[in-house]
Amino acid sequence: MMLAATVSNLLGPRMRIALRKPIIENFAFKLHYQLTVTLLLAAVILVCARDYIGESIRCMADAGIPTPLIEKYCFFMATFTIVRHYNESLLQGGFLPHPGVGPISDSDEYLHHTYYQWVPFVLFLQSLAFYMPHYIWKKKEGGRIKALVVGLQYASLALEEEDMTVAGMDLPSKSTLDKRIETIRRDIKLRLRISRTWSVWLVSMEVVNLLHVMFEIWIINKFLNGQFIGLGPSVLNYDEWSNIADPLETVFPKVTKCIFHKYGPSGSIQQHDALCVMALNIIHEKIYTVLWFWFLILFIASVLAVIWRIISFFLYRRSPRFNMMMFQRATKNDAKFDPYNVIEVVNGCQFADWLFLYYLAKNMQGVVFKELFTRLAEELGKRDMPDNDDDSEKKGAEPILLGHLSYDDETLPLKPEKKTT
Repeated sequence: MMLAATVSNLLGPRMRIALRKPIIENFAFKLHYQLTVTLLLAAVILVCARDYIGESIRCMADAGIPTPLIEKYCFFMATFTIVRHYNESLLQGGFLPHPGVGPISDSDEYLHHTYYQWVPFVLFLQSLAFYMPHYIWKKKEGGRIKALVVGLQYASLALEEEDMTVAGMDLPSKSTLDKRIETIRRDIKLRLRISRTWSVWLVSMEVVNLLHVMFEIWIINKFLNGQFIGLGPSVLNYDEWSNIADPLETVFPKVTKCIFHKYGPSGSIQQHDALCVMALNIIHEKIYTVLWFWFLILFIASVLAVIWRIISFFLYRRSPRFNMMMFQRATKNDAKFDPYNVIEVVNGCQFADWLFLYYLAKNMQGVVFKELFTRLAEELGKRDMPDNDDDSEKKGAEPILLGHLSYDDETLPLKPEKKTT
């Protein structure tokens, strides 16, 4: 107890160790459901903050049409600009009032703008879509990693023969630590196929993330009338930002036209032109420019993550040095692994088993994982090493069932067997 008091005095006032969440995915995966979702939700709030930005649309027409009526009509029925009036020379000379706005002829090509009605809804749905792969993965993972490593956060401080609580931390005793390691070893050995399912779902969701970001880029491109794909290059290659018309004006015009028709006193159809100021397009252009560059970064990170999984699949059985590097990197170089143990474990595992062990290493202290790794190597070393010419052996070790046990909850570790007298 004196040791516990001493450790408490040393750690309590000076050192606070926060329990971190289990690591169950890579950095690229986190970019999808953390940063991207946050960015999209921030964009939704920004678009909806009309009290600070102003109304979505403000229109001006002749005295025959009430202003609130023409504004509601133009917002719901869409506005347009004219392609031939995006002419910098005419704009600089004062022959055109605004980019895309001017006299209309029958041969003119129109650009209709309706996206502004749907921007907040689309951004919100995209934020949900980017979170869904993580949600599915958490459901399929079922807290398995957390259930295995819980209680081992401070295993390196296991000094006493009895469990202790110091400064709010549960410090396992040497015997408790040994039992936990043995439980995890038995869990891995008896549930190899379940561990493989864990890894298959992880890799599947990583591939889904890559396909999803490609799908989102395609969706936004359709949403902006096919002008999103070239938005980034046009912004990067444009130098004359002092000009009246810039690349963003075509996609996000600040001033547009709208035509309202009504019956006159004699029953004839009257046409009324309206000039509309699109206040929110100042925000929209910034949002989608940022999203273009962010989705490019996200796409590259997702591609690299999938490529790294493919490289790992081909190297884990062929390069002992690669395995040493990966496990030491996972444990932050806190443990030095015996090359013979590495070979024993790798030859007794499929790639899905290897990946599960790698994430266990990322969530356990190096000294604890090294002990687990050594025991697992001893267990797998009792089996014959696979022949390189025998494809059936390359599939890895099959689970060995010890007696007739029932495992109803696949997400929790095994309980230590009770001793019978």
